[in-house]
Amino acid sequence: MTTETTTDKPGISAAIIVADGKVLMVRRRVSEGELMWQFPAGQIEDGEAAEEAAVRETAEETGLVVAATKLLGERVHPKTGRLMSYTACQPLQGEARVADDEELDAVAWVAHSEIKEYVPYGLYGPVQEYLDEVLPH
Repeated sequence: MTTETTTDKPGISAAIIVADGKVLMVRRRVSEGELMWQFPAGQIEDGEAAEEAAVRETAEETGLVVAATKLLGERVHPKTGRLMSYTACQPLQGEARVADDEELDAVAWVAHSEIKEYVPYGLYGPVQEYLDEVLPH
């Protein structure tokens, strides 16, 4: 049995969901440092793969049912120090909305040209490269 320290927090899994030429972003009710707008994301639970967590968190936060298509990458987030996984997902059913109003206060479908307005400090390289490939600009 291992004992967890505060630096041993579970990783966070983010869903990169593209539909109709835009990517889904959510706004946290309470900002995490500079992070206000971000991708649907949450803690990876014990025994859960990063891709499974991205799908589950998207449903919990936005009510949108998605399928994971590809793990884009992992890193230690420079602003939060948490291990982050980024998974490309495709929507299957539902409409994105604020389903968890304790965590979120808005959702937005963001065009490629608008990403910098929502995330001025830039996206993780592999996520930006994926969006450059799949979004019209």
